[in-house]
Parts: sequence; C-alpha cells; structure tokens
Amino acid sequence: MKVLGWFRKRKGEKGEMKFTESPVIDLTVNGTNLSIQQDNATMHVGTSVWPCSLVLSKFAERWSTLSSSSSSPNPYSSLLDFRNRRAVELGTGCGVAGMAFHLLGLTEIILTDMAQVMPALKHNLKRNKAALGKYLKTSIVSWSNRDQIAALNPPFDLVIAADVVYIEESVGDLVAAMGALVKDDGVVLLGYQVRSVEADKLFWEMCGVVFEVEKVPHGDLHPEYAYEEADVYVFRKKVKKVIESGGSE
Repeated sequence: MKVLGWFRKRKGEKGEMKFTESPVIDLTVNGTNLSIQQDNATMHVGTSVWPCSLVLSKFAERWSTLSSSSSSPNPYSSLLDFRNRRAVELGTGCGVAGMAFHLLGLTEIILTDMAQVMPALKHNLKRNKAALGKYLKTSIVSWSNRDQIAALNPPFDLVIAADVVYIEESVGDLVAAMGALVKDDGVVLLGYQVRSVEADKLFWEMCGVVFEVEKVPHGDLHPEYAYEEADVYVFRKKVKKVIESGGSE
C-alpha cells in the first residue's frame, strides 16, 4: 500500500484530502515550525506523512493551548493536560504527531515503529532537534512482540496513534498493544481514517470489547484540519465488573 504524499485543503474546497509529491511538509505547532521530510519513493507506509497525524496534532493544539482565562469553554482541558504524564506513540512513522505533542507539553513520550521506519524517523528527529529542544526517545516496536512492548515500561497515561488501521491481519495485535500499554485510567488518542473496509470492521469490533469509545465532534477539530475523511477518537478502558466472590468478570 502506498500513498501519494501529503494533503492541503485549499480555499473554497470542502473537506477532501489533497495529496502532493512534495518531499517536505511544514507544520506549525504552538508557534514552532516542524519540517518533516518524507520519502515517497519507498514502498513502506511509514516513510510518508499521513493525514490523520496532522489532524490529531492540530486538534490537540487547538484545545491544549486555549488559555484558562478564555471565555470559551474547554471540554478537553483535563484530557489534554500533559503535566506529569508519560506517553507512547504507536506507528509514529516520520514522527509528526509525537513531535507535535512534545511541543504541546508532553515531554515524556516515546516514539515507536518497526525497524524499517527508524531511519526516516531518526532523520526527522535530527532535522527538528533545534525546534524540539532535544532528541526525542525512540524504540523499535512490533505490535505482536510482547518483549518489545514490555521493554517500554508500561503502563502509560496516554497512548497516541494515527492512521494505523490499514491491514486486517495487524488489527488484533494493535488493539492488544493499546490495551497493554495504556493505564486502566489512561487514554488512547487516535487519529483515524478508513483505509480498509475489512480492517475497519474488525478494528471496531475488537475495540468495543476492550474500550469505551468517544468520537470527537467534527466541529471540535482544528478548523483548517477538519477533513470529512478523518476523525479523532478517545478510548478509555472498560471498567471490569467486580463479582461477589471478589474476582472480576
């Protein structure tokens, strides 16, 4: 599977995705510019910038930077309060979302992906080191590898993922990894677009067993990144029912 590149919504257009062959994507987050270099020549999905990483990043920016003195209510003030929180990103790719969340105050974050993606990720972290103020932590993680997941030292307050559901065969491992990594009172933030009908169906079936799912209203996305095809979801672990014997169901 290969995407053509990145998108930009032009004036006068509705919320459709627009892709370009541009090798460099610029994204301003909290007043700091990130410059992401993608490699459209490879056949690996992780070396291109996928739209939902930008949608998720700008959603977080919209609400996490809203001043407490603002007259506008902030329904996400608790969700996006990153103080004293540990986080991990699954399927980080070129690192857009992880870098953006770091700039929004999520300083304890580990960016993870498969070994094949690491050169592109590390190149972009080095490229943006001055903007980020440091070189962010990375780790090679396959969702099916329990040892690699355990080595991250879970659980985390926050698990971030964007555009990670595209192959039916990987869905079970992804959902299991999310469940293993997030705290019982933690949160999964997901940027999502349907990439495969079969994978989409299975993903939501499996998520429904493990998580309570909340879809962010489209009107709450960043107005310049509110695309019809992309959504943001908030997952919280379902509370286990305690039975009379003191066990759980």
